[in-house]
Amino acid sequence: MLKKDSPNLASVLDAMEDGIYVINDRYLIEFMNMRMVQDFGNGTGKKCYNILQHRDSVCPWCRAQEVFKGSTVRWELHIAEIDKAYDLIELPLRNPDGTVSKLSICRDITQRKKREERIKASEEDYRRLFEHVKCGVYVSSKEGKFLNANPALLEMLGYESKEEFLNIDIRKDLYLRPEDRDKFQEMIERRGYVIDYEVEFKRRDGTPIPVLLTSHVRYAQDGRVLGYEGIIVDQSERKEMERSLREAHDFLNKIIHSSPNPIIATDMSGNIILWNRAAEEVLGYKARDVIGKMNIEKIYPEGMARKVMQMMRSQDYGGVGRLRSYPMVHIRQDGKVIEGSLSAAIIYDAEGKEMASVGIFVDLTERLEMEEKLRRTQEQLLHSEKLAAMGRLTSQIAHELNNPLYGIMNTLELLKSEIPEQSKRRKILEMALSETVRLTDLLKKMLSFSRPDQEERQVTSIKTILEEILLLYEKQLREHGIRVVEEFDDNVGPVFASRNQLRQVFLNIIANARDAMPNGGTLKVKTESQDGNVLIRISDTGTGIKKSDINKIFDAFFTTKDSVKGVGLGLSVCYGFIKDHGGDIWVESEYGSGSTFTISLPLYRPPRQ
Repeated sequence: MLKKDSPNLASVLDAMEDGIYVINDRYLIEFMNMRMVQDFGNGTGKKCYNILQHRDSVCPWCRAQEVFKGSTVRWELHIAEIDKAYDLIELPLRNPDGTVSKLSICRDITQRKKREERIKASEEDYRRLFEHVKCGVYVSSKEGKFLNANPALLEMLGYESKEEFLNIDIRKDLYLRPEDRDKFQEMIERRGYVIDYEVEFKRRDGTPIPVLLTSHVRYAQDGRVLGYEGIIVDQSERKEMERSLREAHDFLNKIIHSSPNPIIATDMSGNIILWNRAAEEVLGYKARDVIGKMNIEKIYPEGMARKVMQMMRSQDYGGVGRLRSYPMVHIRQDGKVIEGSLSAAIIYDAEGKEMASVGIFVDLTERLEMEEKLRRTQEQLLHSEKLAAMGRLTSQIAHELNNPLYGIMNTLELLKSEIPEQSKRRKILEMALSETVRLTDLLKKMLSFSRPDQEERQVTSIKTILEEILLLYEKQLREHGIRVVEEFDDNVGPVFASRNQLRQVFLNIIANARDAMPNGGTLKVKTESQDGNVLIRISDTGTGIKKSDINKIFDAFFTTKDSVKGVGLGLSVCYGFIKDHGGDIWVESEYGSGSTFTISLPLYRPPRQ
């Protein structure tokens, strides 16, 4: 149909590298471009599941109905018959006659998947390199403690126990002259690194050892200095030192080039000086074709490169010299626009003069996957809430019916004893009694359904559950303009609870807080110990709860939202879960000024031996 109605468009689609096909609402293929024909053969007029999957019926994982209803979906599919993986974008295509077809764009990501597997394997290579490199490699804190060290460094300094080495005071126990440590810190924090810094250390037995120290600063995301990492080489073995330095430089270079995110650096004129493998994969250009040969403006929309430099020089986007997680589009070699997030920084020389800039670009694919996980979690929560409400309703009905049924049974038994066995009335009474007994058995099964086995309870960290949920909601809350404040008491002990039920409780309350702050606000999550219990306070600065409603919010089917957003089961289920754990839940709220939900759970006490 597409070739007949739009021959020019069909020719364009045939020239594309991605596979494109169109099906109607009866799953018949209306169009396949040349790429799809090459991979699967010409299947126009046939059922898509016959051609693509060699199946006789619709694939269980098919998402065509979502598209026919107007949704655009993106997902990954592996086709075993040809051993290829595809990134699918499927969208509705409205026909002139009013019907809707499904347009599918199939990008072959088989090689990308294989590259990801190679990257995963390379992580083990890095670990082996760290363990087996012949020069000393270390990571230390700013305060003067080693956080990690490889065996070569322990051997060089005469330590047999790594645990003992990590506990030494670097300034006092390692440096022959402690003031050299101060000089080292001044240099590395001023420049961000030191190269071939000559200094004398002390071995474990106190004997001096001359070394060359090459290190760089480890920064936190907010620019604070966390510590230092680098290599230490015994200067008495110059040749070994030179070889080890080359290995160290190669190691750092491999880290850059093995990053799953594109890393790009330019000089101050915008000329590209660094282009890692991920940049090659995502943007399509080879490093040999761009380094020293292409300006960064070519991969940005017009004028955006200059705007990025202006933002990095401003205080408003992460501080002067930095740009943090800014929405950005990049233009591939083939002209395709890729949406993502850019974090960048200006690199200064020792005098503070701008000398280069470096940026890390993150593709939004991973975020879309996280959003899909969040959607599935929310659906599971809603499903659990509906089942819990159904269970309570079933239990109430069964209890209410049991009493009159037992009265009927007793009455029938009495009547039966007064009527001779040969009487037809006796047989009718026995039939009625039998049906009544059957009805009581049915009610017993209903009660059993309303009391399903609960998840096994275990020793659980409240902080861990809250951190997982806040990480899951992080992007969504940020997009709603909601700032999250965490005040976790690290001394709070664990509880003995169902992990999934607690997750449902916290997810529900945080989701309600988000909905109560449509224009943004602050979400505060705090934990503390009190009288053998842990208190979890979740506060928002949202619309609050009316006084007339505050005593009803834990009732089943009560909701302040419209029918599209909720059915009023969430807080009722939360209340039941917390009470079942021996805890309590209550709310304090002022209409227009926000709400605070407080959950109290007993701390876990190990059984006495």
